[in-house]
This record gives sequence, C-alpha cells and structure tokens, in this order.
Amino acid sequence: MATKYDTNPLDPEFPEKARTAAVQGETQALPYSGGETRQFAPPPSPDEEVTRVLDNARMAGFSTQQPNQYQTVGLANVNQSLSRKVEKFGLPENVMTALPYIPWYIGMIAGLLILFLVPKSEAKVRFHAAQGLAAHIAVLIVSAVLGFIGNLTDVAEIGNVVFQLVSTVLLIVFVVKAWKGKPIHIESIDDLTNWLEDKIKPSQS
Repeated sequence: MATKYDTNPLDPEFPEKARTAAVQGETQALPYSGGETRQFAPPPSPDEEVTRVLDNARMAGFSTQQPNQYQTVGLANVNQSLSRKVEKFGLPENVMTALPYIPWYIGMIAGLLILFLVPKSEAKVRFHAAQGLAAHIAVLIVSAVLGFIGNLTDVAEIGNVVFQLVSTVLLIVFVVKAWKGKPIHIESIDDLTNWLEDKIKPSQS
C-alpha cells in the first residue's frame, strides 16, 4: 500500500518490491520503453568544409610588411632653410636666422640690420632677427641691474658673472639650432619680440 512518503505514485507496490529484491540479493532490470536509437549525421566531406588557407607567400607578406616611411616636416624645413636664399642678401635662410643670436653685440647689430633691410615677406627671418635682438636687450637689462647691485654686495657681482656666462652659452645654442633650421621660441620675451618686429620697418617693404 502506498504511503505519503512514496515518491512513485504510478506504482504503489514499487517500494515493497525494491525491499524484497534487496533482501534476496536480486537485481531486476526495468523494461526499456524508449524510442529507437538515432544515429548522428555523418561528418561533411572535405569538399563541403568551408576553410580559408593562407599560402606561405601571403603570410610572408603580412609578416614582413613595413609601415610607410614619411619625411617629417622638420627635415623638409631644414633642407629648404639650407638651400633657399634670402632676398637682397643672397645668403641662405639658416645663416640669416642664426646671425641675430651671436653673442657679444654681434647678434644685436645683425638683428637691427636685418629688421631694417629684410622685407616683410621674409617673416621667418624677421622673426628671428626681432627675437635675437630682444634677447640681447633682455641680457643687457639684467646685466645692468646685477652690475648696479654688485656695487653694493659681492653676491650680486658673482651672480652677474654667472648670468653672463649662462646667457652666452644659451645664445650659442640658439645659433646652432637656427643654423640647423630648428625652431626657437623664447616665450619670456614674446612681447618685446613682437614690438620690435612691428615697429622696426624695412626701408622698402
């Protein structure tokens, strides 16, 4: 008789039969009531497989392909600066842009001459002339202030010597960079550079 713990309500006598079989040591095979065994579909033939094979030549092309090499704008500017002649002077552009940075008043005089003689169309040359001239003026002002203070203290006098040395080295570095066609921008004297370039007009524009 089935009880409330029976988990097989379709066969009320199943628990009793199972206990009897366990006691007797017998194993009962349950009848198979499933459907027919189905066979899996055969694998597709090699002709039906969709494959993509890259040949050795194509793989070699991918592995050895190098990115395109482009010439930078900086190199192009350097070549142009070395070869192009400045109007009225006949000197290469890189020489004209380097002259205003030469220390010991040479650059100051060169910057003034370039601003007076080079037309407005030579914007790059005139910019470096104005910036070099502004750099020399700034060095003179700072040196004058340190020299005046140096009359009162020895520390300021030593500082003036150090400043003169450092400024000279920097001007030489600017000469080399301008000669190589590299950009130079002294932000601290931008206002003075723009003022000089605007106020000092060429004799014939």
